[in-house]
Amino acid sequence: MEQKPPAAVIVSAHRDHLDTLPFDDTRDFTAADRGFIAALEPGVVKAADGRVVWDNDSYGFLTGEAPETVHPSLWRQSQLCARQGLYEVVEGIYQVRGLDLSNISFIEGDTGIIVIDPLISTETAAAALELYRAHRGDRPVVAVIYTHSHADHFGGVLGVTNQADVDAGKVVIIAPEHFTEHAVQENVYAGTAMARRAGYMYGAALARNPQGQVGCGLGQVGSTGEVALIVPTLDIRETGETHTIDGVEIEFQMAPGTEAPAEMHFYFPKFRALCMAENATHNLHNLLTLRGALVRDPHGWAGYLTEAIDTFADRAEVVFASHHWPTWGRDEIVEFLSLQRDLYAYLHDQTLRQLNQGYTGVEIAETFQLPPALARAWHTHGYYGSVSHNVKAIYQRYMGWFDGNPARLWPHPPEALGPRYVEAMGGADRVVELAQRAFESGDFRWAATLLDHVIFTDENHAAARELYADVLEQLAYGAENATWRNFFLSGATELREGKFGTPTTSASPSLLGQLTPEQIFDTFAINVNGPRASDLDLAIDVTFEDTGDNYRLTLRNGVLVYRKAPADPQTAQTGVRLANKLRLLGLAAGDAASPGFEVTGDADALPALLSALDRPDPGFSIITP
Repeated sequence: MEQKPPAAVIVSAHRDHLDTLPFDDTRDFTAADRGFIAALEPGVVKAADGRVVWDNDSYGFLTGEAPETVHPSLWRQSQLCARQGLYEVVEGIYQVRGLDLSNISFIEGDTGIIVIDPLISTETAAAALELYRAHRGDRPVVAVIYTHSHADHFGGVLGVTNQADVDAGKVVIIAPEHFTEHAVQENVYAGTAMARRAGYMYGAALARNPQGQVGCGLGQVGSTGEVALIVPTLDIRETGETHTIDGVEIEFQMAPGTEAPAEMHFYFPKFRALCMAENATHNLHNLLTLRGALVRDPHGWAGYLTEAIDTFADRAEVVFASHHWPTWGRDEIVEFLSLQRDLYAYLHDQTLRQLNQGYTGVEIAETFQLPPALARAWHTHGYYGSVSHNVKAIYQRYMGWFDGNPARLWPHPPEALGPRYVEAMGGADRVVELAQRAFESGDFRWAATLLDHVIFTDENHAAARELYADVLEQLAYGAENATWRNFFLSGATELREGKFGTPTTSASPSLLGQLTPEQIFDTFAINVNGPRASDLDLAIDVTFEDTGDNYRLTLRNGVLVYRKAPADPQTAQTGVRLANKLRLLGLAAGDAASPGFEVTGDADALPALLSALDRPDPGFSIITP
């Protein structure tokens, strides 16, 4: 099945956008190019084995006017995000942009540099540091700041420093309080499901071209190299806290529960520069990402932006962030931060107003309109988050999944619902005919709904698969939101070519190594196959020799419970002594042959526990049953 050209209704809509959106406002292009020093040539980064982990040159097609297959506003954003190289923010602060999904920043101190957010991968961070040093000198890294707990802001840390230098006190790792806990939880607890859906969200398996992936709005895509973590050595706990690193004073503002559970902003008085982490970027962000996460708090988010304006705006001459390009000038900074603040506050307040009038999340999202000042600003557009799915997220945060209509309290799942709808409409072929009619009239949303039912009735219905892929493709061509475009195109790709699985994974060995014993036991608990384990009654003592800590694990009624308690051979069926927590991870992965553990008592208890654990499926179905 081949890709199709855009339908007339899509082409017409794009022409309207060109006429109504302020494309004559080119200030973002001026700002994105300001301070340019040099690009990495070629813009490709490889791993030690020769594998390409980053290829910014693959976006070389993002030139000229928007093609008919891409929303012109999204094309504009992707052109801006694809700019690559080393930039001077102000004298003494430099950024490398376009070498990963996020930015890496370098703050020059008395003797070395402070690195802010070392990208996703070791390889891209190392390439960025090399590019910086080629033009600014071979300054040593004296500190690394993680602005928040998402992997694109810490995963490349081994590209700029190493554990030995941190242990020796040569490099300090700075992060907001509770950083490690949240960084590990997000990438491990639901990591498999999030990573599979992230493949759709970022379009990781899609071709880079005008018919495929053109970016993700927040950047282009994530790199695919080594993801690592060095645990912070300095936790920031309070707003107003200050630290001086290598002669550079830093004033911190806590912003937990905003774009990330652990996040912070900070100000450099010496440079009159404010870093806003990921809470003020040049797009509407996600309150609930399409890959999945906890719903974020837009009310708190707006509040922290107000606090940042009140605390820093009069002292700042530039604001920069972990994505996109900086904003210079006091008035411009206030306008930018204020509009960003108003964006999240308006979404929150107006959703609450309407839900208290009885409207559901879907109903609110369908009619929600931003006020003119917010709609006009390019940086409030939904390239990454969207008004539609953010409104639904706010409804979910306050009201949950149920909209209050009893007919929707206990619906059939798709596999049962689809055949019922298809039968009621006269069979699969008839439903495909109706979908074809909807397609031809430009009602792609209705066509997608109809074909979804057919596929969940007969996933091998060839005509339905072909038309469904065509429908999703048209929805993608019309989407201003990059993640929506990527979801639609990824679904079309899997309908045509089969499942592509999970192109990337965030649960790296380095991250897994930072799990506490309690978090490891949590991962055991959430992988217990309850029905299979319901008859098991186990009590196991697990002792870690390196710390001397002992945990009592019990598995009853399909529930794994753990508590820290002294070992008691009289009440435990089995005692397990492990060299360290990494050996426990090895056991969980199936390695019972390597040294480092000893079992006493009932030799069958530990295998019974491990056999009760399911392994997550990184290739589970999304677009098909």
